[in-house]
This record gives sequence, structure tokens and C-alpha cells, in this order.
Amino acid sequence: MKNLFKFCFILLGAALTLSACSKKERSDITGWKFNDTKWGGFEKLDYQGQVTGPNLVLIEGGTFTMGSTGQDVTYDWNNIPRRVTVSSFYMDETEVSNHNYKEYLYWIERVFGESYPEVYLNALPDTLVWREELGFNEPLVETYFRHPAYDDYPVVGVSWLQANDFCRWRTDRVNEMLLIEKGILNTNPDQKDEDNFNSDAYLVGQYEGNVRRNLKDLRTGGERRVKFEDGILLPEYRLPTEAEWEYAALGLQGNRVSEKDELISDRRIYPWSGNTVRYQRRDKYQGEILANFKRAQGDYMGTAGKLNDNACPTAEVRSFMPNDFGLYNMAGNVNEWVLDLYRPLTSITLRDVENQDWNPYRGNKFRQKELDENGRPVEKDSLGRVRYRYVEDDEAANRDNYKRGDAYDYLDGDQESEAFYDYGNHTLISDNARVYKGGSWADRAYWLSPGTRRFLDEDKSSRTIGFRCAMIRVGSPTGNENQSGNEFKTKGKKKQQRKFK
Repeated sequence: MKNLFKFCFILLGAALTLSACSKKERSDITGWKFNDTKWGGFEKLDYQGQVTGPNLVLIEGGTFTMGSTGQDVTYDWNNIPRRVTVSSFYMDETEVSNHNYKEYLYWIERVFGESYPEVYLNALPDTLVWREELGFNEPLVETYFRHPAYDDYPVVGVSWLQANDFCRWRTDRVNEMLLIEKGILNTNPDQKDEDNFNSDAYLVGQYEGNVRRNLKDLRTGGERRVKFEDGILLPEYRLPTEAEWEYAALGLQGNRVSEKDELISDRRIYPWSGNTVRYQRRDKYQGEILANFKRAQGDYMGTAGKLNDNACPTAEVRSFMPNDFGLYNMAGNVNEWVLDLYRPLTSITLRDVENQDWNPYRGNKFRQKELDENGRPVEKDSLGRVRYRYVEDDEAANRDNYKRGDAYDYLDGDQESEAFYDYGNHTLISDNARVYKGGSWADRAYWLSPGTRRFLDEDKSSRTIGFRCAMIRVGSPTGNENQSGNEFKTKGKKKQQRKFK
């Protein structure tokens, strides 16, 4: 009798659970059941939020005053302060290191080295950037990138174009690892030439891989490949925009008056509070230099026995104190490439800034997948990548939100602005000029301010320029914990931030 009562209680509990699930799994606009093959198999995921990729830190977005925070000693007038808003995104905790970049080269040589050796050669950093006519830097030409003593130091001699290629490669390796951890793919170190995992190629069905177990197809009852809508694959790694980089470098959340309001007490000149480059709190670190930079003419590191920044030329990527977002070396060590095309802030640009004060960025050159006559992506290229083409201006002519496929010169260099950049005669600015920021081991303290900016052609490199990667944040801007200043929008169970394992 006791067992019968227990059995009935279990059945009742199961019925109540099924009833609750049934209600939860029904559409709120049609009443049809979700995730049920008998009802067509339309899926609604219990999505737990975007996982945090390796080495990334969530940068909660917000508004800030972008531009110069001090005197414009160069009189370039190219960073006039203006208020903008940046959406939440992720950024690398550190600069990309020599060891990180060597992993990239190793993969390229293993996959493409036999058939396409030029891919490997084109990816190599330019180690000759260390040479100088009146300086004995020749040992660094051989040792800085190759010797294990510099493994954890920032990679330099990498052009803007090479940095973008690294970001695309990293996207594919991280997404491949996610599918392996989900038990969907098996590891496959024998990938060669076009038969290598590419996120786009996988999603459009042009890469199969060593399949272990696909997802269940609720429409047919069989199996299916992972889709973008499953939320398993991450968005692309890329260089941060100038606005993102500057916002992350300032770390103004550390200057909030209190945790209960959004007031910022002070602007910042550097990625830390105060107007000096030394630590000011009264503890054992008081007076310590906060970044790796050139303190004075001929002084790159201080005197023996008490080196002021303990680094010459560069320091390890996890040196010095991180800023309030947890990011290392957002001032000094090496300058960093950002995504933007360089343009000075002219009056034409400033007039339009009211319409471009959310995620500002110059450098859009819109593109889309190449499609065949049936509307499907054409066959991938010889390196296993989906083919893209740039959008023509006439394709955008009838749109309201943009009118041209190439917006490089929009309101600054085009006919509407009546401006013209006569490259090589009157200016070094061109459509190949890309912004870099942050100051380096060879720069004075002025360049450590996040608002300062310089440029270099995208196919050139320097011993003072490195980079770090960024990624958009999809969904809640405050992360997977669903925390927000508006209590009415955060009701319900909090979910912990999921980390990449």
C-alpha cells in the first residue's frame, strides 16, 4: 500500500511537471508547442547567454566623452571631445603575445604550408622593425619573436592587415573548440588546405568535419548540423573600434560616485585616476610607475638597482596594474591597432556627429556573401573560406539607413564634404591609413592618454605597435547575471556568467 501510494505520488508529480512544461513550451502568440516533433518541431532555446571566449573580459557599455582629456600639444585638433555611447563588448585582457602569434603561424604552416607556402610567409611578423641606423638592436631581430624568453611579451612588427587575419583565424579555432567540447565534432589535427574548419563555411554547409554526434532535428526526428540560431558559435574576433578601445582604456566605472548611481566623479587623463603616471595611494606601491613608457630623453627604464618600469623595450603582457575593467597595458608597452580608418575630425564630421553618436566608427565597406543563381553561397575558395563581395553603391541607393557600399570617405573626402586627401603631396592620410592608440615603451607620457591618436598605413608595421582582439556582446549588456540599474527589468532567476572551458 505504501509503495502504491509512493508510485501514485510520483505519477502525480510527473503529471504536474509535464503540465508545467507544456505551458512553458507553448507559443505565447499561437499556443502551438515548442520543441515538439508532433507540432512541427519549431525550437525555442533555453539560452544561457553568450559564453566568454578565451582571454576576453566583458566591457559593460555606456556613455562617455570621447576625445582629448588634456592639452593638444601637437595642435592636430584630431580628437575634439564629444559624447558618445558604446554598446557592451568583450576585449582581450592582454595584448596578443609572441607565443599567441607563434601558435597562429604553427597552424598556418601545418594546414597550408605544403600547398600554399605564401600564406605562411605573408603572416610572418616583420622582425626587421628593430633595426636602426644608429642603434645596436640587431640581437632583437633574431631573438625578440623567436626566443622563448620573449614568449609572454607583446608581438610587434604586425601590420593592421595581418592583425585582422589573426582575428579571423582565432574566431575559427575558438568555434571549432566549442563544437568539440559540445561533443559535435571530434578533434582533427590533419586538416589540410581547403578542408579546414571555417565558421562561415561550416554554417553554410561547405565544411563537414569529423562528426561525432550532430544535434537532434526536431522537425524530422533525425539529426542536423549546428545552426547560427543555436547560439553555440561565438561572434567573430576582431580589432576593437577606436571608440571601444578608448572607452575600455579609460575604465571610468572606477570613478563612479557610488554603486547606486551612474554619476562619474572625474574624467581621466590616463587609464587610472589622477594626473600623474605614478601610483598615489599610501601603501607599499606608492610612487611606482604605472606603465612602460619613455620617461625622458634617453630614459627608457631608469637606473640600475631601481628600474622605474622594469622593462626595456617591452614588458610582459600581464605587467603593471590592470585598469578598472581588468585590462592590462592599456597605456604604454606597445601601441595597439584599432579597426578605424584615420580621418581628422573636421567641421563636416562634427556636424554629423549628432547622428553618429552610438558606436561611432569610420571604415565601413559593406560586403555580403557571393551567391549563385539559386541564392546559395558559391563554392568556398582554395583556403576553405566563404567568398564575399563588396556591396555596390547602386545596391544601396534605395535604402534609408545607408546610401553607399563604401563609406570610407563619407562626409570627409567625398564630394559632399568638398574635401580631398592628396596623398603623397600634401598629406599622408589615405584610405589605407589606420588608427593606433595607447602609447608605447618608446613614447612620452602624453601618448599614454587614451584620447590621443596616430595613424599608419594598414600594410606597414612598427616595433612599437601590437594589438588585442575584441568581440561584440549579444543579448544583455550587463552579462549573463542579468544585473541592471533598473530593478523592473531584472526580475527572475539570475544566471551566472558562463566561461569558456
